[in-house]
This record gives sequence, C-alpha cells and structure tokens, in this order.
Amino acid sequence: MTLDLPLLAGFMGIGGTELIVILVIVLLLFGGAKLPALARGLGQSIKEFKKAQVMNEDDDDEDGNDRKKKTGSPKLASTSKKAPSDN
Repeated sequence: MTLDLPLLAGFMGIGGTELIVILVIVLLLFGGAKLPALARGLGQSIKEFKKAQVMNEDDDDEDGNDRKKKTGSPKLASTSKKAPSDN
C-alpha cells in the first residue's frame, strides 16, 4: 500500500509514510477528543496568517505608490544664474 500525496510530496523531505506516523503520534499524544479543537485552532491560525499577509501586501502597495509620488523627478530649476549687472 503506497500513499500518493502529491501536494505534500517532497515537503521538507517528508513522504506519505512519515506523515502517517506523525499523525498517529499526534493522535496518541492528544487523544481523539482534542484533535478537532487542535485542527480548528490550526485552521484559524492559518486563516489569520493569510489575512495578515494580504493586509501587509496592500500596505506595501499603498506605500509604494506614495513613495513614487513623493520621489517623482522634480522639475529642475535653471542652474545658470545671470550675474547682476552694474549698469
């Protein structure tokens, strides 16, 4: 029996068999009653992380636009000044 987990294949060198062993260890450590709560907490954490990541990207976009406006090339004033004439 071979597990084919293409989504997680090669993820940090962990294969399907290793994932099953890890899941069994987690089940033994926390018990079946706490697993739904752990999974729910993990899901909420991932959701919050993604939300913060999107907000950070939006902030970066806004900052980038502001920087472009502030650091746009200013019109150069004439550098050659006429000497005052003593007429």
